[in-house]
This record gives sequence, structure tokens and C-alpha cells, in this order.
Amino acid sequence: QVHLVESGGGSVQAGGSLRLSCISSTATYSRYCMGWFRQAPGTERERVATIYNSGRMNYVDSVQGRFTISKDNAKNTLYLQMNSLKPEDTAMYYCAAGRSPYYCDYGYWGQGTQVTVSS
Repeated sequence: QVHLVESGGGSVQAGGSLRLSCISSTATYSRYCMGWFRQAPGTERERVATIYNSGRMNYVDSVQGRFTISKDNAKNTLYLQMNSLKPEDTAMYYCAAGRSPYYCDYGYWGQGTQVTVSS
């Protein structure tokens, strides 16, 4: 079992920045993938960013160039640096980790951290 705990959410004005952190109870280097998802009220959960154990990263188009995903394997911590925040980024943000060491299948989830961006 993997436990994930997010932190770093909060309220900011449009154009501001936040950095989310996610501490994993197990080694992050062993996960084929880790990622950040978000869900706003009345919408489906959306994948925001993924980082693979190869170092490859990908992002949903709406955050490309503004958000950066990274991880520190020594600290078993995943990060999401969010810059130039927009009101439409307002959501609950979740950290997720893959179950398999061979392909990306998200099976472990944190409890979420709220991000609110005001105009």
C-alpha cells in the first residue's frame, strides 16, 4: 500500500504561483509514473501532469508552459510548480502513483489539496 499526502494548496490571485508537494510512503523512483490530477465541482477528474521514471513528462494542453512537474527521489516527494495561475485552475488537486513498475496505471491517490484562484 502506498500513502500519498499532498500539501501546498491555498488561495491566490490570478497571475500568482503555488507549489504543491506530495510525500509518498514508498520510494518514488520505483513508480513507473506519478502524476497530478484535478477536479473542479461538477466536472470529471482531469489529468494535469505526469512524470515517468524515465524522466519524461507530459501535460494537459491548458497548463503547458505554466506548470512544471518534478520529483525528488531522495525525499520521496512529487512536486507541481504552478505559475501564471488562472481562475480556471481552481480545483481540488490530487497526487497519484502508478501501481505497476512496468506501465502507467494509477492506483494510489492522495486526499487532495484545494487550489483557489481569484480574478
